[in-house]
Amino acid sequence: MHGEFCWNELLTRDVEAAQRFYAEVFGWRYEVSHASAEGPYVVAIRDGRPVAGIFDISGPLFEGIPPHWFAYIATDDVDAAVAAAVEAGARPVREVFAVPGIGRIGLLTDPSGAAIGFFEPGADEGCCGEGCGCH
Repeated sequence: MHGEFCWNELLTRDVEAAQRFYAEVFGWRYEVSHASAEGPYVVAIRDGRPVAGIFDISGPLFEGIPPHWFAYIATDDVDAAVAAAVEAGARPVREVFAVPGIGRIGLLTDPSGAAIGFFEPGADEGCCGEGCGCH
C-alpha cells in the first residue's frame, strides 16, 4: 500500500551467520531470489511467505557501511515519490533503478540523515511476493 513500510532487508558481511541466527530464533528458511553484480539476494521465508531479504555487503561499494537492517516504503510511483522527497529536503543516494521481475527502487536519505528506500512493484509483481505488506 502506498506510503506504508513493505519490506526489510539485512545488509551484512556474513550472510551465512545471519541465516543461522534467524533460522534458530524465528525458524526462517531461505531461497536465493536473484543475483546482482554484488552477489545473490537471499529471501527469508516463514510459513510459506517471504518476510525479509538478506544481502551481502562485503564488496567495495559498501566499504565503511556497518551491517544493518534497511526498510522500504511502498509507492505507486517511485519517480514521483523521489521527486517529492527531494523537494522536501531528501538527498538521493543513487538514481532510481529497476530490479527485473521485482520492481523499481529509489534510495535516499531523509532530511534527518536517515537512509530509506522507496519501492514501486513491477506491473505484475507484488512488493515481495504474495502475502507481504504491500498488497
